[in-house]
Amino acid sequence: MTKPYSQACENNKQPILDVLSHALSDTAQVLEIGSGSGQHAVHFAQHLPQLTWQTSDLAINHDGIKQWINEAQLSNLQLPISLDLNQPWPIEQTQAIYTANTLHIVSWPLVVKFFAGVKQHLSNGGVLCIYGPFNYQGQFTSQSNANFDLWLKGRDPQSGIRDIEAIMTLAAEAGLSLTKDHQMPANNRLLVFTKR
Repeated sequence: MTKPYSQACENNKQPILDVLSHALSDTAQVLEIGSGSGQHAVHFAQHLPQLTWQTSDLAINHDGIKQWINEAQLSNLQLPISLDLNQPWPIEQTQAIYTANTLHIVSWPLVVKFFAGVKQHLSNGGVLCIYGPFNYQGQFTSQSNANFDLWLKGRDPQSGIRDIEAIMTLAAEAGLSLTKDHQMPANNRLLVFTKR
C-alpha cells in the first residue's frame, strides 16, 4: 500500500511541536490517541528524544502508521496499539496523552468515553494535549470552521466541531485543570490540561 499522507499534518506539525516541547518537558512517555497517518508521531518523536511516543489507532489504520515508523527507525517511537474508544483501553497508566483532530470526527458519546478513559489511565500530575477546532460561547471562530462543520455533519451527522464549554465540563469531571488554551494556525486550538 502507498504510505498515507496528510497535508494538514505537514502544515501543523511544527506549530504543535513548539507547544508540546514545553507542555511535555517533564514527561517521559506519551500515548497518542488516533495517530492517523503516523506523520505527527514521527515528527514529534524525532524532536523530543527524551519521550517514548506510543502510537494508537483503530486496527484498520495500523499498516499506514507502521510504514512511517519503520521508515523513521526511531528507538523512542512505538508501533501502534489498537485503541477503540468503545472498548477498554489496552494500557494501565501513562504520563501524558496527546490527540489531534479527533474530537470533531468521533460522535459525542465517544468524546464522553475519551474523557472517561483519560480519567482512568492518565497518571496524577499527567498532561493531556488536545489539538483541533472548537467553538466558543456556541459560536464558530471563523467562516472556514463553520463550513468545515457543515462538511463534517454531511459526512456523519454525529460529528462536528465541539463547544469548548462542553469539553471543559467533561475535563473537570475527569479531574483535569486547563493549563493553557493556545491559539494555533488555521483557526485551531491546542488545549493543555493537567490532571489534579
